[in-house]
Amino acid sequence: MYICYGIVPRGEADAVGVFELRRHQPGFLRGELGFVMAPRLWGGGVFGEGAQLVLDFAFGVVGCHRIEMRAAIDNERGNAVLRKLGARREGRLRAAFVRDEQYIDQYLWSILDSDWAPRNTQPSDK
Repeated sequence: MYICYGIVPRGEADAVGVFELRRHQPGFLRGELGFVMAPRLWGGGVFGEGAQLVLDFAFGVVGCHRIEMRAAIDNERGNAVLRKLGARREGRLRAAFVRDEQYIDQYLWSILDSDWAPRNTQPSDK
């Protein structure tokens, strides 16, 4: 099962990418967050903002327990955003991705529902 969201930047009419939440276990106990986005948007904050919305939905509505993410080890900005979102790097996946006909290692990241909830709970004004 997949849940997909188009990335449509503010002020634009067309999608320039997609976020995908893939189920890896029944009941969405474990899922994976994937994405593809137009290069012109890299480094502009679109990924971080969109990923936060998808993670809010995954943990708050779908009821996921664990979300996994991958990023190429040489993708410094991508890895930094995952860390900023609160993900923990769990390991290195050797030759897990092909880019320009070369095998690329990836880092495996995860966020648990227990990691996410405290970060996103706002104090009440009452």
